[in-house]
Amino acid sequence: MTNQVEQQTAVAALRAQLAEPDKIVVCPGVYDGFTARMALKAGFDCLYMTGAGTTISRLGMPDLGIATLNDMKETASMIASLDQSVPLIADADTGYGGPVMVGRTVAQYMQAGVAALHLEDQVQSKRCGHLLNKQLVSEEEFLSRIRAAVLVRNQRVGDILIIARTDALQSKGYEVARDRLKAAVAAGADIAFLEGITSKEHAKQICLDMAPTPVLYNNVPGGVSPDFSVQEAKELGFKLIIYPGLCLQPVFEAVTKAMETLKEAGAPPKTDFNSTGSPKLVFEAVGLQECISLDKAAGGASYDGGV
Repeated sequence: MTNQVEQQTAVAALRAQLAEPDKIVVCPGVYDGFTARMALKAGFDCLYMTGAGTTISRLGMPDLGIATLNDMKETASMIASLDQSVPLIADADTGYGGPVMVGRTVAQYMQAGVAALHLEDQVQSKRCGHLLNKQLVSEEEFLSRIRAAVLVRNQRVGDILIIARTDALQSKGYEVARDRLKAAVAAGADIAFLEGITSKEHAKQICLDMAPTPVLYNNVPGGVSPDFSVQEAKELGFKLIIYPGLCLQPVFEAVTKAMETLKEAGAPPKTDFNSTGSPKLVFEAVGLQECISLDKAAGGASYDGGV
């Protein structure tokens, strides 16, 4: 029963954030325990688990529909467990199959403690929403995914928010994409997500057309969509903004530089971390003091001599 209460608390927290009239929920993209811990330490009140980042970090492969339900759910469960008071929104791709499989995905995400997930209308062999030539399923198949998600949510103890994502804008135009989202909300989705927005006009219009349903904006610098600031997205009418690549790009750049420097110069680049002479600061960022406190409170003596 404890886990169910904690799960509901995270979902309730996200619902409360969305209900605040002057708030936009800002979600940094994380994909493992380290990036999630850094986001939590920075004080964010909601996290987003990126499918691209999870695929890259777990499998070392591109975001082309390669990650499975188990890959995604296991990562989501670990991240959600780090601080169960902070909601986690997680990518659920296409739901990984037909209605029965979509239902299983929703059940697994609920059990993992995820506060919200998004389901999209691409085919099973999907690709990142900011790549070209995405293929879509029919509107009816998309809606069957949403209906399956709603049915399973209603059958289980607990709660989860369902985000309907459409990639139809690129190939079918604004009206078709908008109508898919409206139909998904009518089927029980809680939040709308128009992927691949290419103009400020469409950004503002989708928020107006979907009102009062909250609309999510996907900020991918270098992708097909405008690089709106949090304030700009808020003024356009969005209630959530996710930054899936927030950690990927700096990690890619910094680690690439470190590897190249070690290979070419025979020594790693000098950083502030080098001057500390210890990995202790990193361990503290991921819960060292909490572990020490738990050990002491339980009567252990493992760390009495310090660390």
